[in-house]
Amino acid sequence: MDKQLRLIIDTDTAGDDVTSILFGLLWPGVKVEAITTVMGNIPVGQCTINALTTVEHAGRSGEVPVYEGCDRPLLRPLVQAAYVHGADGMGETNFPLPKQQAEKEHAANAIVRLLNEYPGELEIVAHGPLTNLAVAYMLDPTIVSKVKKVWVMGGSCHFRGNITSTAEFNFYVDPEAAQMVFQAGFPIVMVGWDVCCRYALIGGEDLEKLKRIDTPISKFYHQVNRKALEFNMANGLEGVTHPDSVTIAMCIRPELILKSGHYPVQIECQSEANRGFSAVDTRPAPENTPAYAGETSRSEVVLESDYREFYRMLTAMLSGDYSEYLN
Repeated sequence: MDKQLRLIIDTDTAGDDVTSILFGLLWPGVKVEAITTVMGNIPVGQCTINALTTVEHAGRSGEVPVYEGCDRPLLRPLVQAAYVHGADGMGETNFPLPKQQAEKEHAANAIVRLLNEYPGELEIVAHGPLTNLAVAYMLDPTIVSKVKKVWVMGGSCHFRGNITSTAEFNFYVDPEAAQMVFQAGFPIVMVGWDVCCRYALIGGEDLEKLKRIDTPISKFYHQVNRKALEFNMANGLEGVTHPDSVTIAMCIRPELILKSGHYPVQIECQSEANRGFSAVDTRPAPENTPAYAGETSRSEVVLESDYREFYRMLTAMLSGDYSEYLN
């Protein structure tokens, strides 16, 4: 990689969030400027502990600051997913407390500060509810033009949800924040639950091969994802899902994206039955319909990605062998 990729990772750290953070911390040519935590899978305090634990396991303690953020959605009671990831969010492994402490600055303030310090240089990988980014936008709307790109794991495009029949978890937890971020004009790439299920579900022999990788990072990966694997297997998904790590993998190597399009995306905030539903308008000519309300902000929506290349990247990261990717 010729030019260093500089990231802020915004995370409700549990399960595959950990894998995404490991990609950011360990992949050659990537620099994580900050990790910001938000409630979601589990309470934000535990998300922060898990992020710090991940930094420690990656051997980066003291090098990457972690900022704790919003502990509740903008307008709604908190919904969590400990039933998927375990009460600790780390597969009920209950790791010892990390030595590094979180910074005192609030995550939203840190996002605003960093984007103003490095305009046009930083990309955000957001794989939790979008509350921190929405609050940062309210604090300083000019950050829309200062962030290089925002990679959002959330929603789904013409596909089922994973918490309700129509909604993906991150958008369901804080639909108002998601709607605000998508309508603000950020340069968004949306990676939905549909992409994860079709192109980032690792099971069978591929998962067995990962289990045979004998490194501390591989052991850590399997520990934190084991409860999610049990949940998936009991609910019709035959393997470990990687929504967050496939998102950062695309950020690192955009060639993973095989097909995408730029579409208006609206997040449902009014209907309880469809709360958090991501309405991706893929019609070729919506302006020719009677209900067309005028152009809204468009986002790049990933439709297809390269499973085999993602699997190779994951194998490289867990093994520590990046020789295939070095110039």
